[in-house]
Amino acid sequence: MNASGRTDAGVHSLGQVANFKTDSNIPIEKIPIAINSKVKKSIVIKEATEVEESFHARYHCKKKTYRYTINNSLYGTAIYRNLEYHISQQLDMPAMQKAISYFEGEHDFAAFKASGTSSKSSVRTIYHAEVRKEGDRIYIELTGNGFLYNMVRIIAGTILEVGMKKIKPEEIPDIIESRERQRAGKTLPPYGLCLMKVEY
Repeated sequence: MNASGRTDAGVHSLGQVANFKTDSNIPIEKIPIAINSKVKKSIVIKEATEVEESFHARYHCKKKTYRYTINNSLYGTAIYRNLEYHISQQLDMPAMQKAISYFEGEHDFAAFKASGTSSKSSVRTIYHAEVRKEGDRIYIELTGNGFLYNMVRIIAGTILEVGMKKIKPEEIPDIIESRERQRAGKTLPPYGLCLMKVEY
């Protein structure tokens, strides 16, 4: 079986895609039911589609969208504690929104990758980047043609530090250009990250 990509332990997904070959006689529309009856409850197959035999969920992927969720309330939440990162400090939303815009386009994201990254190139294209607030939650959302190891979590950590006034929005282009990991923000925990969508 081939998945669209790997995620770190603790990262969630609402839109993971995988492909596999089978000689089963189960009708395609019944495949999700059949698989869901066998996998653990933390996994739910929502849809199955027949594709060309040459299709590969990872190599044919064109875009991925990730979302990092920050709970910016005073006390956080017990129920969603494993789905979001909590910080009670008031954050500068306009500054965060300005900062995120600098990530759009094609850049060398070496400053935003963790050590141990196996990718030969750290150049990636971000098609859309936004920060928005809904109630007590702040969503950092990125759509790109690919992401380096821990890249989204490091970008989210950098945007958070902008919101905390530790980094100025105008510093982001220089941080990107520097290609120096120590210039960017900290890596936020995996549990706030979710793969939202994979496009082909």
